[in-house]
Amino acid sequence: HRGGGTQYNNVIGTINCLYAIKEFAPDCHLVKLGTMGEYGTPNIDIEEGYITIEHNGRTDTLPYPKQGGSFYHLSKVHDSHNIHFAAKAWNIACTDLNQGVVYGISTEETMIDERLINRLDYDSVFGTALNRFVIQAAVGHPMTVYGKGGQTRGFLDIRDTVQCLQIAIDNPASKGEMRVFNQFTEQFSVNELAEIITKAAPKVGLSPEVINVPNPRTELEEHYYNAKNTNLKDLGMQPHLLGDNIIETLLQYAVQYKDRCDKTLIMPSVSWKESGSKVVTHGNVKA
Repeated sequence: HRGGGTQYNNVIGTINCLYAIKEFAPDCHLVKLGTMGEYGTPNIDIEEGYITIEHNGRTDTLPYPKQGGSFYHLSKVHDSHNIHFAAKAWNIACTDLNQGVVYGISTEETMIDERLINRLDYDSVFGTALNRFVIQAAVGHPMTVYGKGGQTRGFLDIRDTVQCLQIAIDNPASKGEMRVFNQFTEQFSVNELAEIITKAAPKVGLSPEVINVPNPRTELEEHYYNAKNTNLKDLGMQPHLLGDNIIETLLQYAVQYKDRCDKTLIMPSVSWKESGSKVVTHGNVKA
């Protein structure tokens, strides 16, 4: 039911948006916030949306093969296919932003007032690796590395999410084009993230422990990963790279608000290998 709901919301919602553009705003530019998770972890370099191949003496440039690792990621794959078709069939201008894992809580706008601070998910469903580790370190819970910890992904600061969206909007695709940007700034493994936080934590008075826990996901825990991300840089993106000052700021925020943390949300509550897992997130825990 939950997997079906995710597919329905994303896929049908995108199709409805495409039809609305066709009927009412054919000259607008669609910007879709997708995910690097569409690609999976292939044993070749990940290009930006398209790959040129030679087969049996013929050459063509085709959409890069997609291997989404969950029903959510597969819904975004289906979105990309539908947008690609609509761009060609209806001459719509489209940009697909394949976004990496986002970390951080502040943008220039949210820093204007403390009441504008973004939410920070740390549960096992919506919480991303770096943000989860920061919360775990702040509340004295061991940082939970899933499996071997060699899982590698592209990451970016939340400020760069905003920056990339603005760049895509300011530099629209051509009519009939589905343009793809890989939206991330750096690549890290889960083990590398844990090490980065372990080194930075003493500067704010913390000494987190790292533990390996059984991986609730179905994924490769050691693999090749090398994704291209030049298109946004060519348009002027100035990345905020992950340094000690960013980690320290995140840890300080987490310590400041650690009394709001529900530690029952920290450990994995959903196993991809089992049916009937109980989903536990911020939204269904009583205050």
